[in-house]
Amino acid sequence: MFEVHQPFRIDKNFTEDLVRGRSSEELFDSYFNNLWNREILQRAADKCYRPANRIILESIDRFKNEGRRFKVAFSLSGTFLEQCELWAPDILDSFKQLADTGCVEFLCQTYFHSLSSLFSAERPEFVDQVLMHQEHMEFLGQKPQVFENTEFIYNNSIARTIASLGFRGIFTEGAERVLGWRSPNFVYKAKDCDLHVLLRNYSLSDDISFRFSNRLWSGWPLTAEKYATWLSRTPGQCINIFMDYETFGEHQWPETGIHEFLRWLPREVLKHEHLRFSTPSELLNHEPVGEIDVHDFDTVSWADVNRSTSAWLSNDMQRTSYNAVKGLEPFVKKTKSEALLRIWRFLQTSDHVYYMYAAGEASGLVHGYFSQQNPAEAFWSLMKLVSNLYEKVTESLDGIDRVSARLLRIVPPDRAFHFHEDGSYINLSAHSLEELRDVLPSASDKSILFHLACKHFERWVRFTIGDGDLADRILTIEGKTATDLKSRLHDTIKRRISELRRG
Repeated sequence: MFEVHQPFRIDKNFTEDLVRGRSSEELFDSYFNNLWNREILQRAADKCYRPANRIILESIDRFKNEGRRFKVAFSLSGTFLEQCELWAPDILDSFKQLADTGCVEFLCQTYFHSLSSLFSAERPEFVDQVLMHQEHMEFLGQKPQVFENTEFIYNNSIARTIASLGFRGIFTEGAERVLGWRSPNFVYKAKDCDLHVLLRNYSLSDDISFRFSNRLWSGWPLTAEKYATWLSRTPGQCINIFMDYETFGEHQWPETGIHEFLRWLPREVLKHEHLRFSTPSELLNHEPVGEIDVHDFDTVSWADVNRSTSAWLSNDMQRTSYNAVKGLEPFVKKTKSEALLRIWRFLQTSDHVYYMYAAGEASGLVHGYFSQQNPAEAFWSLMKLVSNLYEKVTESLDGIDRVSARLLRIVPPDRAFHFHEDGSYINLSAHSLEELRDVLPSASDKSILFHLACKHFERWVRFTIGDGDLADRILTIEGKTATDLKSRLHDTIKRRISELRRG
């Protein structure tokens, strides 16, 4: 199985002057660097999509009259499909050719490759994006039966949502903390719902996607014959090999021999009588051997060594950006503007916060490879856009909704509230009223006393956020101790946010 995704990367040089006076329909080309996006897509098309699709089609044709056919599956993000429609329509034609063979299955995912499955327990945005993607897959003549969430993000409640939409199976990571002593090479069922769970064998997958060209790896050089032998010696019902499609020519360059590996692999696998290729929906005919139980507070993914959501939500920059985008949902949907809704959804693409990952070691190297920028730069770039989008959304609302959206908006880093103590920044900031509420408990008493005495909270709320009502309330706060003052300030801001959310 192959994940095929390209994000619409944002324009790092964006300024508010670029969109002043422009309509909502004109924002797209100012928010996103589409010269860069086009260049990357065309490079990936030349190095991966065209040659790899051709190799797979040739292999399918070679074995189409045999008793055991060559079969694969793809998961194509909506953002990838849209880029192909704009700049490489022949790639879409080649996927249609693959679909017509009857040996290729297409999976469903979130259309915008987003983190919307984490937004709320009800997941209305997630469901909308899933159904949007499922409908878009009709151009390939298929209605997907198996789902693959963004980056394999999975927990029990996500599984229940997917089951309620009529899917029969779902992919996720064969992580040890999920499986314990069990093997990923079997079909399982989700907890408390009728849904088969297919698990990626990450070790065998990463042998190709990460280790193929590593000359220091004990398995190098990896030939198709050697890999097929490893598969033949692996026990279980199924071995799910799932990786980024860009492995074949983009991440692993053609000079490494990766295309020849793909060309020869079907032949070498089918030399083994007990091996055959299956599509994901065919695997659903297996009776599950056990249950996969992943609590919502232990969500699994295929990203990094932690195989959790830490790839997107491990630091303050990521959490601030994620919450900023998520917080726009009720307001952008009230505008009834398709243009603003579409922009907001493109900003949900998981890559934007992935680029802000700041830890080091192996995971940091992978993030850096995809990002090509430092985390702080990625944070500033996204926050400028989200802040501007809040302004555009506010302009499209009326009445109390407009007031609430304006006062609950996100401001860019240069207008955020930065906590200080003894004249030094204490690595704590707030980019909105809601973030100020959330970070106040983490601020030291000394910092709180300093900012209250200097009326910094009141001035920031009045002149940056524009909430004179709340600013007046902050001026009246009194308390006998610093802890008491902090508590009353927190409660005052919390009540005001509740009022604004209620409209």
